[in-house]
Amino acid sequence: MGTPSVDAPVGDDLDRGDVPGLLAAIVATNLAGGLPAAFTAGDVASWYPTLAAPPLTPPSWVFGPVWTALFAAIGAAAYLVYRRRDHPMRTRALAAFGVQLALNVSWSFAFFGAQSPAAGLAVILALDVAILATMALFDRVDRRATALMLPYLAWVLFATYLTVGFWTLN
Repeated sequence: MGTPSVDAPVGDDLDRGDVPGLLAAIVATNLAGGLPAAFTAGDVASWYPTLAAPPLTPPSWVFGPVWTALFAAIGAAAYLVYRRRDHPMRTRALAAFGVQLALNVSWSFAFFGAQSPAAGLAVILALDVAILATMALFDRVDRRATALMLPYLAWVLFATYLTVGFWTLN
């Protein structure tokens, strides 16, 4: 096993003193991610079931637990980057994280709120790029943060497939 390069440090270990900050990052990310549900719940309940769904569309109950776990993971990733106050890429990496989180939130408003699979597709394609950019920057600050983003990337790519399917079928 080799040592990490200077450009992509692993970071230092977490300790008990990190627990409040880590929990705050996880809760804040989940709150941001869950915010659209308060505004789009009616559209999810009334409009979404009327759509023709692409193959592999999970049942609606799957999305809440999956997103909660994913937002916890990316919140933890952001915390790992945040705590590296001395790293020159920290601010840029956290800004990229904020952009991708804003795009994530925007998808629900575009797809459900505007009842527009086309708008949802435009947003999620930008989100895919923003997640990859965030991961590239996170990797330079703390590789563990990048690893925590991998399941999120995989799920959003699956959501991209679903969005393309909804756009095509409806």
